[in-house]
Amino acid sequence: MDGTLTQRIAGSPARQVVAAFTLLITLGTTLLLLPVAVDGSVGLGVEDALFMSTSATTVTGLATVDIATFSLFGELVLLALIQIGGFGIMTVGSVLALVASRRVGLRQRMLAQAEIGAIDIGELRSLIGAIARITVGVEGTLALVLFFRFWRGGHEDNAGEALYSAVFHAIATFNNAGISLYSDNLAAFLGDPIVVGAVTLGFIIGGLGFPILVEVHRRRAMRAEGHHRALQLRPWSLHIKITLLATAVLLVVGPLVVLSFEWTNPGTLGPLPLGDKLLAGWFQGVTPRTAGFNTVDIGAMNEPTLFIISALMFIGAGPASTSGGIKVTTFAVLGYVLWAEIRGERDVHLFRRRLSPAMIRQAVTIALLSIGVVVGMSLILMASDGLSLTPALFEAASAFGTVGLSTGVTGTISTFGHLMLVLVMLAGRVGPVTFATAIALRTDARTYRYPEERPIIG
Repeated sequence: MDGTLTQRIAGSPARQVVAAFTLLITLGTTLLLLPVAVDGSVGLGVEDALFMSTSATTVTGLATVDIATFSLFGELVLLALIQIGGFGIMTVGSVLALVASRRVGLRQRMLAQAEIGAIDIGELRSLIGAIARITVGVEGTLALVLFFRFWRGGHEDNAGEALYSAVFHAIATFNNAGISLYSDNLAAFLGDPIVVGAVTLGFIIGGLGFPILVEVHRRRAMRAEGHHRALQLRPWSLHIKITLLATAVLLVVGPLVVLSFEWTNPGTLGPLPLGDKLLAGWFQGVTPRTAGFNTVDIGAMNEPTLFIISALMFIGAGPASTSGGIKVTTFAVLGYVLWAEIRGERDVHLFRRRLSPAMIRQAVTIALLSIGVVVGMSLILMASDGLSLTPALFEAASAFGTVGLSTGVTGTISTFGHLMLVLVMLAGRVGPVTFATAIALRTDARTYRYPEERPIIG
């Protein structure tokens, strides 16, 4: 096979991913343009239909129109886009990881297989099946909890409406979409520990990523079959350890920051009783990395809080999950690289494992490119729409992180700004996955090395 054909095959998965999401967005836009998709005689314009279709497909949650604009048909279109987009990215992650493991050498294949727990490409069907079972199981359980709360709590008029609302929010939660059927998002449930707890648990699980979910699923199956000895000989992968550690740290830092900066803010947590204040602070501290739901007015938050939330949206959650951002593993690797450099260590170590220079370069590359996208989008919004730095940066980070939180400026942005946000949402959804895979597939090394020289750094 010649080099050109090899490169074409290696590049095709990334192109197919972008093409598939583009096709789904186009289909969603067409359906939302139908008069039956909205309540009233005036339908959506192309701009709003494209934006809402992209937001749902990329499970972002940013909106140019109120959710009340849509009819039942329009809501079902959005729900289908969320489910297909969320499940699709997890499936795409598994496919690309397996493709990468087949395209590289034996050593790299073994590393990739250790990361995702797969043996070879023949396991693709069972892998996707496991993802589907986990998705249905989590969404079903979450819908059941929300149904009883919406119905018995008096939030819906009857059981049918409560069931529909529960299913919609369960799917939006697990897929980290942040889209709610209520115009005020989840503000009505600010002090409801059952709804807040269920939604929080749902989007945290969805944000862990398929490698962790599938590995946990398989280990439970092995334990049920009595393979205890095999479990002892099969330690948790480095990927799972990094993801869980970084997630745990951010789940603590986020709420602490929100509570610290918003404790006395009269527009957010200030007027609330202690219990509601703690619950709202927890929710708004954990949702920015993934889901994008809100129980308080984001636009009323203090600027330091908005800046930290922008950083959390930029980081995101686990790789091959329903979230965007650079991913917590990239963030953690960069943190360990910084710590090793400060200590003057030659290698970067995590959990008694050494990171390869190639992985470190990959993390740095993804982070720098992502910073370029967010900064560039912020400059565009400031130049084209006259936004100040904080709301522009917040909107750009929300779009790239596919979070969906907004200070309230989304609907006021110009057509050009909306089109650019559409591109950023698509890049935030498929960019890190396809780009990381492209790097993994580029395994050809130079047959020569230039002389080494050290420029002055810093």
